[in-house]
Amino acid sequence: MKKKILETTVKWIFLLCGIAAVGFVLCICLYLVISGIPAIREIGLWNFLFGETWNAPTNEFGILPFILTSVYGTAGALLLGVPLGLFTAVFLAKAAPPRVAAAARSCVALLAGIPSVVYGLVGMTVLVPIVQKTFSLSSGACLLTAVFVLTVMILPYIVSVSETALRAVPREYEEASLALGATKVETWFLVSLKAARSGVIASVIQGTGRAVGEAMAILMVAGNVANMPSLFSSVRFLTTAIVSEMSYAAYGSLQRDALFSVGLVLFLFILLINAALRLISERSARA
Repeated sequence: MKKKILETTVKWIFLLCGIAAVGFVLCICLYLVISGIPAIREIGLWNFLFGETWNAPTNEFGILPFILTSVYGTAGALLLGVPLGLFTAVFLAKAAPPRVAAAARSCVALLAGIPSVVYGLVGMTVLVPIVQKTFSLSSGACLLTAVFVLTVMILPYIVSVSETALRAVPREYEEASLALGATKVETWFLVSLKAARSGVIASVIQGTGRAVGEAMAILMVAGNVANMPSLFSSVRFLTTAIVSEMSYAAYGSLQRDALFSVGLVLFLFILLINAALRLISERSARA
């Protein structure tokens, strides 16, 4: 009797926690929609999404530079981070000696725990001068520096999740591949990595979410200027646009409402990316 009561109690606790989590997400969605729609209605959807000028004094609020910068920055970070993270995960899961793998996992876990502002500080004091001198720029705070910082920030997620997926691959798959004459490297990349593709895609989803949603580190290394994106120019991301202006935007002003609209666009942007990647993951798993 006591056991049944305990199971029922735990079941209701889990149910309430699930309802609360879903409720929080719905409340956030509702708040962003209510706060973001007025500015879009006043500015015009086309002018807001595809306008190239952001100028608060003249009430010009076009976020196309922010959208393109976020897309280019995230794509660049994934282009560099995914191969590096996958190779590291394969090394740790399959090739590294136990002591080396344990030390490397500790370093990866440490990277995941470092606050983003520390990444920004290191990028501002180390990477920005290096990029400036290497490419003879007037300022090293540019999109390229932001891509480098984002790459380092998403690596722990890609490495840890991909390694876990690789370790979960049944050993029989690899033994069968080796028995058929494949080398170890061929087995790791053509059998193990393919079998763990759902976990690898999950790691890319986590890395993408981190890259799209990062603000503080990027604010310190990207220059925070509302320019159309260029690899060696100072730029502003969707996240940094909100962070840099929300503190002084007047209550009830069009500028403040436009910043909430930017938050709504960012939220929808992340939802679309996650939905697309999860669809790819599900199709890959079924295949």
